[in-house]
Parts: sequence; structure tokens; C-alpha cells
Amino acid sequence: MLRKFGHVLVLSALLVAELLTLASTFLCLILTFGLGMVFLFPPQVRMIRRVTGRTRRLVADSAGVRIDPPYLPEPPPPQPQADGLYRSHRTLYKTPRIPAWNDRWRWMVTDPATWRDALWLLLDPPVKVMLLPLLVLLPGRGLRVYALWCELLLAATTSSRMAGRLERLNRARNFAVDTQAAEMRRIERDLHDGTQARLVALGMTIGAAERLMDSDPRAAKALMAKAKEASAETLTELRRVIRGVYPPVLAERGLGDAVRALALDIPLRVSVEVDLPHRPEAPVEAAAYFAVSELLANAARHGGAESVQVDISGNGPNLRVTVTDDGWGGADPAKGSGLAGIERRLAAFDGVLAIDSPPGGPTTACIELPRVLPQHWAGDISELPRWKAAVLVFLWTTSWCPLFPQGIVAGVFKATGPENKSWFLALYLPEPWQWPFIAFMILLGTAMYVAAAVLPSVYNRENRLRRTEPRSVSCLR
Repeated sequence: MLRKFGHVLVLSALLVAELLTLASTFLCLILTFGLGMVFLFPPQVRMIRRVTGRTRRLVADSAGVRIDPPYLPEPPPPQPQADGLYRSHRTLYKTPRIPAWNDRWRWMVTDPATWRDALWLLLDPPVKVMLLPLLVLLPGRGLRVYALWCELLLAATTSSRMAGRLERLNRARNFAVDTQAAEMRRIERDLHDGTQARLVALGMTIGAAERLMDSDPRAAKALMAKAKEASAETLTELRRVIRGVYPPVLAERGLGDAVRALALDIPLRVSVEVDLPHRPEAPVEAAAYFAVSELLANAARHGGAESVQVDISGNGPNLRVTVTDDGWGGADPAKGSGLAGIERRLAAFDGVLAIDSPPGGPTTACIELPRVLPQHWAGDISELPRWKAAVLVFLWTTSWCPLFPQGIVAGVFKATGPENKSWFLALYLPEPWQWPFIAFMILLGTAMYVAAAVLPSVYNRENRLRRTEPRSVSCLR
């Protein structure tokens, strides 16, 4: 209770900041759109967003209602043209300062969340005053009502969620293109410097053996033996290059066996546990495989580990991989070691990587790839709220009645004209109402079937929209 009263006091104190920000906002709008002092608008918007951001955090702490920021993604930095100049509309600039400022100005002005924040700032003070008795007498209930009010104007909209998702997909696409180009360059370098050189040397050795075949058969035989060894080394080199592109065992046996085969090449004690009800698609398997490969390599080269545990499991449609080693810890994506590359690789599938690596170890890395495992449609029923699941069961179990016996079959009896009305309700109605009632029953049954089929997909689509923001994954040891 005391904590709730503390949150109410913080809300009251924040009211003073809101009133000051509201006054400066009115002045800024007059100066910006009345006198053309446009340079005042971006700082004022940032000030409002700090106030609304503080309110979102307070609502999450006090009422447990998480309100995601609704702002559209920031514009990317301006890129120079071929001549080194920067374009903003039809004007060229020598430096990116003005184009960047213009882009940020346009981003803030055209973002609907900017004006929703301003509307919230205008209405929030009187709302707080009206809720003050409830906040004082029943702080828990009052904070909950206040959270619902804030969620009305400060929550993320469908357009902002989709814009954020599009921005992340664009970044993932750019990373995928860059990664593919880097992989092609690496393969070309490996083939040129390794396999090609070995093949050239092999050809020269065989040529020398051919020249010595008549004059010195013993030397020719020795050269052919060397050629045989070189061909075996070349084959090993080619297999290494192929494994770097896409391991054959991954395509043939799946993620679990591929990781087990990978563990045999790691100079550590590696235990692999796999519990996957379904096999994911090939791109997902490749992303998870190379992520595990990088984590195992880090544990061997940088972590000082002696043993590693790899757990691959499915949680509904989500794929989770946990890699735990007994090294000395201290792993940090900001310090390199390939962790940032893993995050960028997983971003192509909305995947996340969480690291728990205290100094002294152990290190636990959790990878989660959402909605990548195939599921039967019936698996959606268990995810529905109880009332929606009950409605779905009711629709599937009763829709046959109006469609078939009271609709189609009754229509057939009506058309053929039998004297036995049986239990067909339409045949007991007056003559002008019989066909309309039959048509109504057919439409009702069809609508019930359609609703039963659409309800799970609509719920899943809403869930996907709610989950488009980055998530956090907890690492549990």
C-alpha cells in the first residue's frame, strides 16, 4: 500500500513538469508556425517524449501495464551521392548536417505519435485531477484506471508496429545481402588460395611423373604417390569449404545431428540435448547451426571452457537453443567475438540472443527464434483465452445443425414436397416464411463455420502485431 501511495505522489509531482512542458509547447507552436522559428520544434518534441517516456515507465512499475513507444523509426543518416554532395529534395549540400536536420524535422512533424503525445499532454492534467479521489482512496484501482487512460493515447499503434517491423526487416535484409557477399568473397578466396593452388600443384606433379615414366620409373612412382596424397588433401579442403557454405549433415539429418557432428570437431566435452517435435525450415536451421558453431568456437578460443552443454528444444512454434559453458565468463557482444554477428544473423528471423556471462563464469547464451516450427492448426486453440476457446468449440460443435438438417436437408424436403415434416422447423412455419427461414439457416451455419475457421488466425495475427517489438530472453542456469 505504501508503495502505491509513493507512485501516486510521483504522479502528482510529474503533473508540475507536465504543466511547464504544456506551457512551453504552446509557446513553441506559436513561434514555430507563426514566426517561422522551426529550430525550436525538435527540442520541444524531445522534451515531450521524455515526459511521456517517464510516464510509460511509471505506469509499468505501478500498474504492471507495459506501454510500448509508438514512434516511427528514426530516418537513416544521409548518404552522399557519387559527386560527394548530399541531396535534400532539390537542394544539394556539401555536408550532411542540413539534410539530416530536414529529415528529423519531417520525421517528427509527420509522425502521428508526436501529436498524440501533445494531445495527451493537454488532457492528462484534468484527467489526473478527476482521478485524484480514486488515487487517494483506492490507489491500486486508481493507478490501474490511469494506466488504461495512458494506454489509450500513448500506446503503439498498428502502423507504428508495422513501421518498426519493416525497419528491422530492412536492416536484416541489408545484413543478409552483406553476409552473402562476404561469404562469396570468402569462398572465392578459399578456392583461389587453397583448392586452386593444390590442383595446380597436383597437375604439375602428375606432369613431372609422366615425363619420368620412361627414364626413371621409381621417381615417377614416388611422384604419383605424392599426387595421390595431394588429391586427398584437396578433397579434404573442398569438404571444408562445402561445410562452411552449408554442411551436408545439416541438410540430410537436421539441426540436432548437425550440432552433434559439429561437437566432435570441438576440443571440448560437449553434450547435446535435442527435443524438437518438428524440423524447422532450411534457412532457420542454417541460422541456428552457425550461431551454435560461433558460440562453441568462442567457448573454445576465448572462454577457456572445458565442457559445454547445448540444449535445443521447441516451445510451441518457437525454437530455443541454450549453450552453457564453464569458462571464465565476461562475454559481451559489444566487445566483438562474433556475438554481434550472431544477433544480426538471427534478426532476419526476428530472433534474439541473450547472454548471461558474469566474471568467473559460467556463460549461458540463449537463442530464441519465434514462430519457426511448423504446427498443426489445432495447436492454436490452447493459446486462445478461455472464452474464445469456448466460443470456438461451440461454433464447431453446433454449426452443422442450422446448415445441414435445418437448412440444406429442409430445403430438399421443401422442394420435393413430402408430407412428413419431421423435425424441420421451417416446414412448420407459414408458407411465405419457409424459404426465407431455410435460406437464413444455411447462411447462419455457413457463417458459424467461417467464424470458427477465422477466429484462431485473427487471434494469432493480433499476437504477431503485439510481438513485433524487440523482446528480451531470460537466460536460466
